Amino acid sequence: MNDFSERMNQYKSAVEAYLESRFTEELPQRKLFDAMRYSLLAGGKRIRPCLVLEFCRVCGGDWEKAIPFAAALEMIHTYSLIHDDLPCMDNDDYRRGRLTNHKVFGEAMAVLAGDGLLTAAFSTAASADADAKTIVDVVSVLSVCAGETGMVGGQVLDLEGEGKHLGEEQIWTIHALKTGALIRAACCIGVLAGHGTENQLAAAGTYADSLGLAFQIRDDMLDVLGDAEKLGKATHMDEKKSTFVLLYGVGKCAQMIEKETQKAIDALDAFDDRDFLICMANKLAIREY
Repeated sequence: MNDFSERMNQYKSAVEAYLESRFTEELPQRKLFDAMRYSLLAGGKRIRPCLVLEFCRVCGGDWEKAIPFAAALEMIHTYSLIHDDLPCMDNDDYRRGRLTNHKVFGEAMAVLAGDGLLTAAFSTAASADADAKTIVDVVSVLSVCAGETGMVGGQVLDLEGEGKHLGEEQIWTIHALKTGALIRAACCIGVLAGHGTENQLAAAGTYADSLGLAFQIRDDMLDVLGDAEKLGKATHMDEKKSTFVLLYGVGKCAQMIEKETQKAIDALDAFDDRDFLICMANKLAIREY
């Protein structure tokens, strides 16, 4: 659908413009800002902020007022990538087609750039043009989904699982937290920003859970079958980890993606205008990067 591409570009441009305006102060710690901006403005699909804005819109809210919420989530996502690439974690040299943060600014500054983005995310969310309850609810979702019972908890389990043969339940838990939690945050924050109903909030969570699972399975497939140039990072980096591909094989993974994508789409009955979200699910299922 042409509307999908147009709206996606509109959302991405709005988020990019907002992010571009941040961390420009000429202060003694300017190098920190440079490191933060290096990764924050490195491109990327911007899926999570676009989901925030679209769920806000379909719930009847003003999506432009939700841009700070969307930007805050992207700051958290970017910080997680900076830290994930560090030698003490995945030890990656490239991200989004260029050198990782620590390769350019050094390990210590990369750690601090991630710290800076994580902290700035909450002040950014708090600055949104929204009522106090909505801001508190959004910050609560960000905290839970990004923290020790969400993304960070998933990263811990992922590290602890390296070199081990993990079972099905363990792999599902890792990725529900490490990847799925921020996608769930995006969808639920959008509903909160748009003052959606409890039914819509629950539906957004269901959509997010299936979308996040399909996204991770596709990620595992691309690590094996993908093109490093298109991905903007090295492939075969997960060979020491238990992945969905290792557990099920490529053929079954493809079937699982199709099943989870359909589950995500089926959850959208709570929304009258769902074409964009359906298209998003279908496009992510077959993405090449």
